[in-house]
Amino acid sequence: MTIHKEGFATLSIVFLILAGANTGIYFLMDEPSAVLEWTVMSSIVLFFFFLAFFRSPRREGYRQEKAVIAPADGKIVVVEETDETEFLKDKCIQVSIFMSVFNVHINWFPINGIVRYFRHHNGRFQAAYLPKASIDNERTTIAMEAANGKKIVVRQIAGALARRIVCYAEEGEKGQQGRQMGFIKFGSRVDIYLPAGSRIDVKPGQKVKGKQTILGWID
Repeated sequence: MTIHKEGFATLSIVFLILAGANTGIYFLMDEPSAVLEWTVMSSIVLFFFFLAFFRSPRREGYRQEKAVIAPADGKIVVVEETDETEFLKDKCIQVSIFMSVFNVHINWFPINGIVRYFRHHNGRFQAAYLPKASIDNERTTIAMEAANGKKIVVRQIAGALARRIVCYAEEGEKGQQGRQMGFIKFGSRVDIYLPAGSRIDVKPGQKVKGKQTILGWID
């Protein structure tokens, strides 16, 4: 287990704030011992919470050419037919994964393929589990084309706490299944849009593991 690079700056700031607060209590209060005992323990717990959030587990991934692997840890909150209007502009199957603050927040490429489209959209920061979050919230859209010509869309969506989406995908590059695609800080969601008729192997309420759980197949 290591700490993800996206956490270095945040963890440094959190550490300095907590250390400064406890140092101030020690020097400014006449009898700081009782208060300091509580604040130090609280600071340690809070820092380890942030530390756990930015964890980067060493994880083996499955590589299946026609499989769509979960791009994130979390719980399936949507499996439904819908229209994807930004890139595919056609009917498709939407699979949505909600990530709580306790999940690993790294995102991985779900398939091998060429990144055909990438856009970042500014937006709101309402709860990520709400249906409108897919079109109203701050988000990125990544479209990939597999070797068989099938296209999928992956959408990173910010949540009520998330204020920064990081995406490493670039148009024209070859995305490798299981390689890191990005990171979303704090509670958030990832939507995957598969071609209509694709076989789906997950259902709402199911917990999935990024880089390992097979969501479906694009034969």
